[in-house]
Amino acid sequence: MLSPYSDESPGADEAMRKPQKTNNNDFLKNAVSNFQYQISTHPRFWLFTFFLFFQLVVLIFTRNSPFPFSVHSPPSPLPQFPSEIDVFPDLQTAHHDANVIYPFGDSECEYGRVYVYNLPSKFNKDLALLTCDDLDPWKWQCGLVTNDGYGKRSTELAGILPGNLSAAWYRTNQFSSEVIFHYRLLNYRCRTNDPESATAFYIPFYAGQAVGKYLWTDEIENRDFLSNKLLKWVQRQKYWKKYKGLDHFLTLGRITWDFRRLGDPEKLWGSSFLNRPQMQNVTRFTIEKAPWDANDISVPYPTGFHPHSEKELREWQKFALSYNRTSLFTFIGAARGDIDSDFRSRLMSYCRNESDSCRVVDCAVIPCSNGSSEIQKALLSSDFCLQPKGDSLTRRSVFDCMVAGSVPVFFWRRTAYTQYQWFLPEDPGSYSVFIDPEAVRNGTASIKEILKSYSKDQVRKMREKVVETIPRIVYARPSGGLGIVKDAFEIAIEGVLKRVKDENEWKEYVDMGS
Repeated sequence: MLSPYSDESPGADEAMRKPQKTNNNDFLKNAVSNFQYQISTHPRFWLFTFFLFFQLVVLIFTRNSPFPFSVHSPPSPLPQFPSEIDVFPDLQTAHHDANVIYPFGDSECEYGRVYVYNLPSKFNKDLALLTCDDLDPWKWQCGLVTNDGYGKRSTELAGILPGNLSAAWYRTNQFSSEVIFHYRLLNYRCRTNDPESATAFYIPFYAGQAVGKYLWTDEIENRDFLSNKLLKWVQRQKYWKKYKGLDHFLTLGRITWDFRRLGDPEKLWGSSFLNRPQMQNVTRFTIEKAPWDANDISVPYPTGFHPHSEKELREWQKFALSYNRTSLFTFIGAARGDIDSDFRSRLMSYCRNESDSCRVVDCAVIPCSNGSSEIQKALLSSDFCLQPKGDSLTRRSVFDCMVAGSVPVFFWRRTAYTQYQWFLPEDPGSYSVFIDPEAVRNGTASIKEILKSYSKDQVRKMREKVVETIPRIVYARPSGGLGIVKDAFEIAIEGVLKRVKDENEWKEYVDMGS
């Protein structure tokens, strides 16, 4: 049965307009004149009138000030998403900051500003699974909205990491990017509440959560229900109509194939969200993109590492770079017996037979979804980490591996090389190793011998490149980022703003010439 959602009234976001400026001097003159008249004619009410007048003066100067709150006053919740604080506890502060049009100049926002739509809660907040707030291998939604998408603290790592570094680790759900991006954008330094001044428009729709609970059922209509409602809503907005979505973007918390049912030969998997005509102009961040679709932009899977400061980030980089690694390589994963010629099963058997060189973490035995300390130990202790494709071509383990300072070994180029160009080094050989999977299958290539052929100096240089890349593939914990250090969120948002700005300037140039 379809959920009894109703359409919202059109133009909901058009009410959030920039207020017209008030001439404070004229207003005050009139107010003072009126105030004197009231005292002379009704002296018994002068105290009441004075009280009202004082409130007006405070209101006027507060409203027109670029900083409408005292730096000493605690923040208070604001009207946008008033109940969201219950779901995102830290957003009480975030909403207060987000309501400010930050006084940064063009040099701080060289690619323009982003406007975040205030969607009806059924498109994001109401999708949150509140019955569990931590990772559960049987419930993929668990922990998605905890701590603004970052998840609970990973206390089990305290035993293997220095105390000052374990605090930066969380039990983060790999599908939480749509929540993290929403939270960070509400606090983004180049966010604007004036849609007229925006370069790009963000749609905070939790598409991954909307489709996720129906992926393993036959309820195909339910997979499309909310996304269809969302497209109807956004098409009614004034700023969508201008360019038909060309300057709009969103984040998909799951891989692109979960939203392309019409591309599935049997048309059984996923929703049809990205196949809809209205979505053909919209840019979307996704943890795995379609290689032919220029509007898909791959962003790193969220890992468990979310530094709170640049200092904490640098300390982790130093720790990962200097860690004593005792294994040549590691494999973390689970065999898939239901898949013919499963490559992961082959790697699992190979590593067990090469136990003097390879460290195995079997996810069928150790729950890999809960931030296990065994995973972190294996990655930190190994020079290389084997990265076959997952259930799709990409896998979160690639980024877990690199954050730990281990050099990834790929068997499919689309696992990373053609996916995350905005974030990974241009030269694949500078930070990774590629091995032909067919050569492994037919026995003409030995993983162990290939990895042993790299000198210590070569391995050190690759590790240095991996560690240098860490800031670009993690999502910082502070709502405002890490200052001058750009994390994955900053790189992604600046990239899409630059793309939209360039397209808009090109349109203006063409229009002038026509």
